[in-house]
Amino acid sequence: MIERINHLKEKMKAFDISNSETLENYRLKFLSKKGELTELFDSFKLITGAEKKYIGQQLNSVRIEIETKFNEAKEKFSSFKKSSHPVTDLSLPVSAFELGSSHPITNVKNEIIKIFESIGFNVAKGPEIEDDWHNFSALNFPENHPARDMQDTFFIDSDSSEKYALRTHTSSVQVRLMENSIPPIRSLMPGRVFRNEAVSARSNCFFHQIEGLYIDEAVSFSDLKQTLYYFVSQFFGEREIRFRPSYFPFTEPSAEMDIYLGTSTEQDYRLTKGTGWLEILGCGMVDPNVLINCKIDPEKFTGYAFGMGIDRITMLKYGIKDIRQMFENDSRFLEQFI
Repeated sequence: MIERINHLKEKMKAFDISNSETLENYRLKFLSKKGELTELFDSFKLITGAEKKYIGQQLNSVRIEIETKFNEAKEKFSSFKKSSHPVTDLSLPVSAFELGSSHPITNVKNEIIKIFESIGFNVAKGPEIEDDWHNFSALNFPENHPARDMQDTFFIDSDSSEKYALRTHTSSVQVRLMENSIPPIRSLMPGRVFRNEAVSARSNCFFHQIEGLYIDEAVSFSDLKQTLYYFVSQFFGEREIRFRPSYFPFTEPSAEMDIYLGTSTEQDYRLTKGTGWLEILGCGMVDPNVLINCKIDPEKFTGYAFGMGIDRITMLKYGIKDIRQMFENDSRFLEQFI
């Protein structure tokens, strides 16, 4: 047994490790499960008697020498690899870097903001959870108004006496802005809003709005019309427009604005229900009661407000038939808008 150990030690010393390939050969020859060192340890198990201790010491000694030589060589060639320039195979195909894409709603929102920024509007934001004052009362909603009903609003349980809800419109941001600003005010309020409605191809329980507010001295309805004419011409191109009388608690007079799409295509016929006209926003002059609630003198200042649903305009712009597609995170759908 001692002769076999000495013979193994000589072979180990004579083995030349010059590169990573010979290093692997060394490992297989001496340290693998079928290597010579393993064979010696298997034979050692069969030895009995007083000489077993001495043979075991010699065997452990050669094992340490074999492992030390291997580890030193391994570290040497690992360091060599790290310090060398990596070999690049220029014939390999290039993997294209896949870019993400902006959501279609984000695209439309940014386009709308850009148009209004070009005529002096800035952007204002506010919280999505609102108290009753900013979401309803300050905006001239009567106590018995249907919008306060649980069918339309997601109310939030609170330990305090104050009522809270997920905002039903971004008009609450208008209130906060008027309370904390001195006219003139010319701002846009984009954001997500929530209403307790059935989810379908045309509606959702949350959606995106963008509202505008302009307050200054001698602001008139004609100023509102010219602003909206400009927006439509920039976003939709030259279109015929009409204003229809309407009602909103926070504006007086109030109107809804339609653009003419015509009925020449099946999609336009369906969108306009055969009339050729499509409503895209609501608007009006800020009610004096709202100005008073926000500590603005209605005898000195007047203003207008307007609001539109970004989701519906996005569907119109891109020909999206189902609003739910925009919130399913389907990469096949989103990749169309890179």
